[in-house]
Amino acid sequence: MRSRAASWLAWSLWAISLVLIAFGGLLDFLTPPLQMRGNSPPGSAILFGALLLAFPTVGALVASRRPENPIGWIFCCGGLVNVVQDFALRYADYTLYAQHGVLPGGRYMAWISSWVGSPSLMLLAVLLFLLFPNGRLPSRRWRAVVWMAVGGSAIVALAVALRPGALDTHSIANPLGIGGSIGGVLRVLGSVGGALIVVSLLASVTSLIVRLRGARGDERQQLKWFVYAAALMVCGIAGSLVFSTGRASSIAFFMILLGFMSLPICTGIAILRYRLYEIDIIINRTLVYGALTGILALMYLGGVTATQTLFRVLTGQEQQPQLAIVVSTLVIAALFNPLRRSIQSFVDRRFYRNKYDARKTLEAFSTRLRDETDLGRLGDEMVGVVRETIQPAHVGLWLRPDKPSKKDDVPG
Repeated sequence: MRSRAASWLAWSLWAISLVLIAFGGLLDFLTPPLQMRGNSPPGSAILFGALLLAFPTVGALVASRRPENPIGWIFCCGGLVNVVQDFALRYADYTLYAQHGVLPGGRYMAWISSWVGSPSLMLLAVLLFLLFPNGRLPSRRWRAVVWMAVGGSAIVALAVALRPGALDTHSIANPLGIGGSIGGVLRVLGSVGGALIVVSLLASVTSLIVRLRGARGDERQQLKWFVYAAALMVCGIAGSLVFSTGRASSIAFFMILLGFMSLPICTGIAILRYRLYEIDIIINRTLVYGALTGILALMYLGGVTATQTLFRVLTGQEQQPQLAIVVSTLVIAALFNPLRRSIQSFVDRRFYRNKYDARKTLEAFSTRLRDETDLGRLGDEMVGVVRETIQPAHVGLWLRPDKPSKKDDVPG
């Protein structure tokens, strides 16, 4: 495909996605809150719309600049399918619950929203793990995994779409449900398709690990971006499980959305190779400040709880004075910098040992440089520092000889 045609097609898919997101948001605004959906946190609609648009946006950028790489087209098509599923859900909610029958096809839009999303997401994940970053399979034998994922996703989608009974997304009967012996066969096929998807997903993750172990240079940095995004997704899902009740449910909702939003962004950065080698700094800061935040939060909660218990035992009162909270906050503020330096040193020693040793060597050499006056000894130490930190195949040092001054050239 020519570059201009690829760019036109990719941005056309992006424009369709944008229009559907806008109309879906309008329908959601006009629909009163539904008990079956639950109460969403404030601003969640905007963040969810940004998540939906992130996939086709990154896909359009990659496909228009790297049309030969299928990753961009996977994001474009997968993002469009997710947008269609969300639009169908909003359309059905508005037609079936807010303004009954005001728009045609509400039951069929509810039917589309019940089966089109999950199989496509699983297929998207398998293809990304297999094809990232260069758009090619690690070897020809991995084609079986691709066909397994495609076949499993199609079977699951068909089984869910024709399953009789109430829809998963709406409390109405499936307008295209098939029962009887054919329905039983479809249920069995759906189980088989789900198993195929799980096996293909595990195999694709294995291929990514194998590719990461053998990668070097730019490809290794690209894979680091992708693994970093996957780690953020896992942290978002774990956070949603931990903070699933009470006021913390809003935190969980935003954590999982931000985690999923990181996948297309990090993938686009990796494929377009924009500031590729900064991933090590980002990972380092994430480890440091993530651990720092967790430790300080535990210390704060533990301090407040211990102070409240001690105050209750001594005074018999349930209400804790504000002074205890103020003191706990001041203690956390005082411990911030020392604890951050300790965690930074631990992360550097544990995960970035080579760079940590190189930095220490350079710091020692800079201290030696201020005191050394012997040029020959200084040259030997410089060669040793270069050999220890950079580890080149060969190293040498040439010193330019001093030019004779004009006074020395004048004959006596």
